[in-house]
Amino acid sequence: MSEFKVFAEYADELERRLRLQSFVLAIKLLASENEIPEGAERPLQNIGSRMALCQGYALSRKEGRTIAMFKEDMICFEPIVGYGWEAPPQYFLDGNNRFPQDVKDLEAGKNYAADFPKIEPGRYKGVVSAPLAKVNFIPDMVLMYCNSPQLSLTLLAREYTDGHDLKCAISSHAACVYSIVPTMNTGQCYVSVPCRGDRYRAMAGDDEIIFTVPQARLEDLLTGFRHVEKYGSKLPRNPVMRYDLPFPPSYMKILDMLK
Repeated sequence: MSEFKVFAEYADELERRLRLQSFVLAIKLLASENEIPEGAERPLQNIGSRMALCQGYALSRKEGRTIAMFKEDMICFEPIVGYGWEAPPQYFLDGNNRFPQDVKDLEAGKNYAADFPKIEPGRYKGVVSAPLAKVNFIPDMVLMYCNSPQLSLTLLAREYTDGHDLKCAISSHAACVYSIVPTMNTGQCYVSVPCRGDRYRAMAGDDEIIFTVPQARLEDLLTGFRHVEKYGSKLPRNPVMRYDLPFPPSYMKILDMLK
């Protein structure tokens, strides 16, 4: 278990710095059932019901449970297609998933299906989730359900390494896909929005948004948090409405240049 101790330390620091309302969520995609970590629950076998993947993630981040899910555990098709457990059916590709309830015609539905993030079929068969603080596996990535100030601070910490903006394709659908697949495909951090299922079925809060960081970039992110804290960027903050608010010297120098 000593090899996983570092993840408990990461979780403790993240939860302390961000004052999150739920556990930092660790995710690992599985190539076979042989990779299921010890002690993981299966919805169909151990809970007695299939469920949406967002509900499995909610059990991990809100109740501290380790949940492993495969195709037979699913009641929602989107992660089956997005995670590459099965190739998307033509009915989906033709736009019928979104038309007529969400888009004006099948062409718009096709656009949604084309944009939908996907992993190539056959690479993975399942997924396991657990609080980062108690993992007994090496996660592929970590998800944090943040509010706006928490996300702002996290983005500031992420930018510390290279200064680049975070580029994301935001959708109102399939949070379980948009929060996982782009990071798996690119190795980059990502921001996604809890979808209707995540809110209505898995009880994501109205003030929550999802930040995903690859496991390999966790240390960089924490280094960023530690650095920006030296300059006053931390939580909690006591906001004050001042018109003469002091700015850093670099801001004032650029302002003078613009004059």
